[in-house]
Amino acid sequence: MAVHEPMTPPGPERRWGAVPGPSGSASPNPQLRLTHADRDAVAERLREAYAAGQLDDDELEERLGLALRAKVGSELTPLLSDLQPEPAAQSASLVDGAAPAADGPLSGADRLMAFAGHASGYFSFVGPLVMLLASRDSSPFVRRHAMEALNYQITFAVASIVMLGLAWLIIPLVAWVLMLLGWCFMPIVAGLVALLGGGWRYPFTWRPVKGR
Repeated sequence: MAVHEPMTPPGPERRWGAVPGPSGSASPNPQLRLTHADRDAVAERLREAYAAGQLDDDELEERLGLALRAKVGSELTPLLSDLQPEPAAQSASLVDGAAPAADGPLSGADRLMAFAGHASGYFSFVGPLVMLLASRDSSPFVRRHAMEALNYQITFAVASIVMLGLAWLIIPLVAWVLMLLGWCFMPIVAGLVALLGGGWRYPFTWRPVKGR
């Protein structure tokens, strides 16, 4: 009669389930296929690192693309390995009103200046440019919002020139009308997010102006 030996539990290097990630939180086993929830968690961590000033625009976009295309856990590790540990008390979701951890406490003046950076875009890109220059010695929170508003207004101005020049093709004219509708609403929405102390990134935006 055959005798079956009990299955030997996997060693630490092959343990089933989650293994400690670079920030001290659980991350997927490097050998297992990822789920949508795994990718979303890493994407959220990358956005938090961007809000805290650990990543610039290009790094965030590159890492988000890699995270969303990852198949197994080992592909996610390099995306987080050089980031500072996540703070115990989580700060700053997109609109929850909390300040990014790297900015420290936000004053009412900081939030108001960040709001003004977005709202001044209704007077062309010159408004956000002035706010960016004025906030050079101010908080990183104000500078980030002013820079994002400036990049959005530059994108809108350049796209308007190009699309109106191609208006005879009809489709560019329709696209410009949609952009105009977005321009009417998005700066004020971004300003309200800034008043709450959150971060904001305009969609479909060219970012020629970058932080240090």
